[in-house]
Parts: sequence; structure tokens; C-alpha cells
Amino acid sequence: MIRNIIFDLGNVLLSFRPIEYLEKKEYSEELKEKILSDIFHTKEWLQLDNGDITLPEAIDSISQRSSLTKEEIECIFNLRTDIMVPLDQNVNLLPELEKRGFRLYYLSNFPLDIFHKIKSDNAFFNYFDGGLISAEVRYSKPGSRIYELLLEKYSLKSEECLFIDDLEVNVKAAEEIGMTGFVTHGSAKIDKEVNDLLSIIH
Repeated sequence: MIRNIIFDLGNVLLSFRPIEYLEKKEYSEELKEKILSDIFHTKEWLQLDNGDITLPEAIDSISQRSSLTKEEIECIFNLRTDIMVPLDQNVNLLPELEKRGFRLYYLSNFPLDIFHKIKSDNAFFNYFDGGLISAEVRYSKPGSRIYELLLEKYSLKSEECLFIDDLEVNVKAAEEIGMTGFVTHGSAKIDKEVNDLLSIIH
């Protein structure tokens, strides 16, 4: 029986689509591609998620090889909280699931430097019974350890957990340790699918 539902954050409860944001703000094609390649698609981005480097260290490292100035790089990093907006229909699942008696948790690859602001700015975090982010524990999905740490911290049984993520590789990792998995593929409307799945497995 499923008693616990574990949510990823990015592109599950919070939209995070930098390319769409840059297009909406009418960045040139050249600048948009440079920002994506030099900032969002870098080892430093992953290191921030994993808590291995600080934001100033990431900016310094990127600036050494990018034609973007250090100030431009810092400016783009400062836009992250603007890019992240709630996916309302998915977020609306939380109070419904809470009323049905499920315990709710989050498990996300997330940089520490903005997590507390994101958490304080979004009231839906009040529905969670707990959670972990990668930068806090220095482990990231899809590595098995971050899943195990969540189970250990809250004394959860994997077979009683449904894990929801936008990436198949992360869901497969959860399934490998005994959780039921659901891949959203970034959909902003997962409520019916989640409820249908719970009606089958709960």
C-alpha cells in the first residue's frame, strides 16, 4: 500500500525552463545559446546541485572560459528564482493528497544558495512532511544514496512510497530500491494520471 508520495521539484511542482524564459525576454539567439551552454549546461551547474562548490566559485570558474563577463554570469544566476514558477495544477494535488492521508515529501537536485528563498516564497511547501535536496546531503539523483537517505531520515519503507519525477532515469533509480515510480515528462497537468495510478496501486 502506498502511504508516502515523494515529489521532485523542478518541472514537477516548479516550472524550470530557462530556454523559454530567455525567449520570452527576447534574448538574441546567439546570446541565448551562449547562456545555455556556458551556464546551464556545465559541470559547475551540477556541482552547485551537489553542494560541491559555492555560487561565487561557480561564477569564477565559468568566467575563466566564457566570453560572458563575471557580472553577466552573476546576473543570469540571479534570474533563477524568476525562472522558477509554480505549476499550479500539479501543486493543487498536494492539499488533496494530504486530505486523503498520504504523507508528502520532496526529493530534488537543487542548489542550496536559492533553496531557502524558493521554499519561503512558495506556500505549497507547508504541505510537506519533510524532504531532502541534493546540496544539503552532497548526493544527487539518480545516485541511490540520496533516495536511501530520505528513507532513513523519515523511517520510510520503499514499498510504501510513490516517487514522482520528470526524468525517467531518476524514476528508474527509485524503482530499483523498491519504490513505485511515475514519470511526468515535465507535464504541468499530472493530477488525473497520479490519481488514476493511486486508484490502482493504493
